[in-house]
Amino acid sequence: MLPLLSPIVSSLPRLTWVAGLDILLVAVIIYQFIQIVRGRRAAHMLGGFLVLVAVYLTALVLKMELLRTLLATLAPYTAFALIVMFQSEIRRLLARLGRQRLIGFGSRLQRRETIDEILMALQQLAQEKIGGLIIVEREIGLRTFIESGVPLDAAISRDLLLALFHPGSAMHDGAVIVQGDRIAAAACFLPLTMNPELLRDLGTRHRAAIGVTEEADCLSLIVSEETGRISIAQYGEIEYNVKPERVEAALTTRGRHELKRTSAMEKETRA
Repeated sequence: MLPLLSPIVSSLPRLTWVAGLDILLVAVIIYQFIQIVRGRRAAHMLGGFLVLVAVYLTALVLKMELLRTLLATLAPYTAFALIVMFQSEIRRLLARLGRQRLIGFGSRLQRRETIDEILMALQQLAQEKIGGLIIVEREIGLRTFIESGVPLDAAISRDLLLALFHPGSAMHDGAVIVQGDRIAAAACFLPLTMNPELLRDLGTRHRAAIGVTEEADCLSLIVSEETGRISIAQYGEIEYNVKPERVEAALTTRGRHELKRTSAMEKETRA
């Protein structure tokens, strides 16, 4: 057996450190893409594409010329079809790769006064059961979403946040985006998450809070107008019914915390 394999082994290229790095980088990109499409509609489309590839290889082996010719004719358009079908996943993949940090230093923190103002506003909104959505920018800029709302560039204060989210306010719908220690804009429109695991359980406000964190490394702070519960979302995941101390920790550190899922009963009762 070994003499038969020796010509094949000798013909293989040598494994150098460049080749090893090449394999590692490809594996990282594939892993990140799988993490993004897992549990989403794109996973089913990717499965259908792999089925077509398997059918083409089968037709090639069995010499089914008609089927092979048909699939070969469609092959040049595959790249464009993949870009159209997976455009949101590709965007999330690039954003995920862009926010990876080689050195674990935290990002710029908000001042103590800013954190206190946000916490007081969230507690007041929760007490009065007024819906609110505050997006705190981190490393990845949110200019696209800021331009969709009303520009403010105002200092953060509890009274201003309460006024913006008051049901009688003209800007109570949409999100407030915070840049550093200032409110950049209000009434901003955000992308909604398309995660099928969350579509049946969440309202528009919570879906928007998760959707923007799938495209950027920002922090979303949500107050439910039905239950008055405070939730936080980051990195495409959400944690429900959190305490002010948990919000403060999320505002003062950039490290990724393990987000806790609520029980099935809590999912039925939340907004």
